[in-house]
Amino acid sequence: MDVIALDDPTDAQIREWHRVLAAVHAADPGAEPAPDPERTTARLLGAEPGSRQRLWAAADGGRLAAVAALRLPGAPGADRPAEIDIQVRPEWRRRGLGGRLLAVAAGGLRADGRSSVIAQVLAGTPAVPFLESHGFECVLTLKGMLLRLDELPAGRVARLVAQGPAGYRLVRWRGVVPDEHATALAGAKTAMADLAEYEGTPWDAHRVRETAEMVAKRGDDLYTVAALDGAAIAGFTEVVVPLGAAGRAAQYDTAVVPEHRGRRLGIWVKAAMLQWLAGERPEVREIETDNSGDNEHMIAVNEELGFRVERESLEYQAAAAALPAPPLAARVPETRS
Repeated sequence: MDVIALDDPTDAQIREWHRVLAAVHAADPGAEPAPDPERTTARLLGAEPGSRQRLWAAADGGRLAAVAALRLPGAPGADRPAEIDIQVRPEWRRRGLGGRLLAVAAGGLRADGRSSVIAQVLAGTPAVPFLESHGFECVLTLKGMLLRLDELPAGRVARLVAQGPAGYRLVRWRGVVPDEHATALAGAKTAMADLAEYEGTPWDAHRVRETAEMVAKRGDDLYTVAALDGAAIAGFTEVVVPLGAAGRAAQYDTAVVPEHRGRRLGIWVKAAMLQWLAGERPEVREIETDNSGDNEHMIAVNEELGFRVERESLEYQAAAAALPAPPLAARVPETRS
């Protein structure tokens, strides 16, 4: 079994990569929809704006038994963790393939000047003991929640929108933030202390626009609803309707600036989003979201809207120096962005 770098994956290799993802999902579905071939192709053929990616696979001839993707946000040496995703076909597990791919990816991680890497996996799957046996430590628990729109009681959303707090007004946009709100949105995102700490980079108008452009490049649609206090954004929520989503949208950021909390702005903007999507995207039947396990307030807001916990994910982190080095034969040169 050879470990190969997929600098420019062929159509056949992309199909094989997707078959690995489909086999893993069949064994560990975790209440998630099956992987979509178009999204797999888009992911492999182009890194997200503002980041680079490295791809490797364990190959038996033309068949891929395991795959690894390393995302490198920012410039080389950036003070932000890289992100690793390793998937092994169930019938090829416990043969050391995941460890070999991790070692090769660790070489790419160190060559890029990164100090750490993170991985997000489903609780209760074989990925958990694999990461823990290779020096990763759990740093975050995420509650995966799902809202089924056809189960919402009649009138609930309209009632929550009508009960919005006095002194604020709602605005909304699709895609890239309008210029008049870009700086205010960046300020609201930076005010999310947990997000700013995690990302390690403050938000500005350029980064806000770049993030929205990244979503559009994938073929997805980003919807934003914000509550304004004058010209300032006091709270906002984002939902992405993925290309080929088969009726399921994804909740992105929701936040209320600290000085505006306690006024039910969070549930107001989320209810306004549901009302907007009902008219704009009636094909959306479900919305999924992840919440930090200790974010009791946002979990309560989501439960009041009708979200229910479907799965639990774990975020692991490891220092680059603690990861194994690849054997000499497996080391590969750096590739272009």
